[in-house]
Amino acid sequence: MKTVVDILWLLLVAALWGVTNPLLKKGTVGIEHVKEGSRISQLLAEVKFLFLNIKCLLPFLLNQSGSVVFYFTLATTDLSLAVPTVNSLSFLFTLLTGKLLGEDFGGKRAVLGMVLTMLGVTLLSLTDTGHSCIKVDQMQTFVIFYPPPPTYTICFVIFVIVYGY
Repeated sequence: MKTVVDILWLLLVAALWGVTNPLLKKGTVGIEHVKEGSRISQLLAEVKFLFLNIKCLLPFLLNQSGSVVFYFTLATTDLSLAVPTVNSLSFLFTLLTGKLLGEDFGGKRAVLGMVLTMLGVTLLSLTDTGHSCIKVDQMQTFVIFYPPPPTYTICFVIFVIVYGY
């Protein structure tokens, strides 16, 4: 990433993708009650249900606008850092929104899985882009610790706020 503006665009994309996931889930409630005789009429009835349901259509359009912003943001950001950053942050936005909507997140094992996923994405993106938190000087005499990119600090803060750890 080059600038703070790039980070803010990626944060917007993550928010649009993450917040809309639980809203899409809530907006599709009732689609299982749509019943038609043939497969084609069933498909058309379900599409009609989804596109005429504002609770589903609005989150869908917001989600797709996040994809458009992401596409244009990739022109100025490093792909190997942008993708894991947006995916990990959208994961946290999904978690936070789901928790605010009263969804169950799965308990301690799910939290452990989330932490391990975030750690893996962080380590992968840090090592793939040369932004490793641990650098060894040329003489191999000492180790210098560099702080992680700010987006991962944001991930950690959101996680602590949600779970209170």
